[in-house]
Amino acid sequence: MNNEDIILSVEKLNSFYKKTVPGKFRRERIQVLKDVTFDMKKGEILGLVGESGCGKSTLAKTILNMVPDYSGTIICNDKNPQMVFQDPHGSLNPSKTIEFLLSEPMRNLTDIPQSEWRDRAAEMLVRVGLDEDYLGRLPRELSGGQRQRVCIAASLMLKPGLLIADEPVSALDVTIQAQVCELLLKLKEELGLSILFISHDLRVVYQLCDRVIIMKNGEIKESGTTDEVYFNPQNEYTKKLLNAAFGVD
Repeated sequence: MNNEDIILSVEKLNSFYKKTVPGKFRRERIQVLKDVTFDMKKGEILGLVGESGCGKSTLAKTILNMVPDYSGTIICNDKNPQMVFQDPHGSLNPSKTIEFLLSEPMRNLTDIPQSEWRDRAAEMLVRVGLDEDYLGRLPRELSGGQRQRVCIAASLMLKPGLLIADEPVSALDVTIQAQVCELLLKLKEELGLSILFISHDLRVVYQLCDRVIIMKNGEIKESGTTDEVYFNPQNEYTKKLLNAAFGVD
């Protein structure tokens, strides 16, 4: 893979957190990620799959410098990578309007004049399938799918090249899941986005992703194109996940 084609390179990444030991007056350093290595191409959707607790979210947060205790190398060829979180309700301040929430990245991280904030927020709402009327609403006045569209719009306000979507459809019903996945595909094409799509749902990943990484207990067990991994799995853990998802051996 040509280096110019790579938006994210992770090599021998080990990530840790501190955990309080019950009944003892000390905290242990727990390793979550173990020598994780992979590259991500510009313009692709890369699926990251594994059971809850396998280290998917820790990997995402470490890439975005939200986990300080790690070793290894992370090279991100995008100056404004952004994340879309799992819970759209918890991601949005309930007391602020949609206009305020979308303007926040510009308020804190750019020198864009305030006179331009509203127009840019309205433009991004239209991109995610909502109209300008939503700017004056509060999060509680929106459905779950609409709130997730607002979260996606907020993540795009700084025009990132890399979007990390951490279980972005798991809190939505099946119909809305499909709509949000279609939106992500549309945005990928329109904006040239690269998307690291984190999920435990193998069906959604198959529909959306170009390549897939299978993770267990903080380690990568298998990776390849989606068709390679799904139709010719090499690892027993991958076979187990596929059997559970699709009911095939």
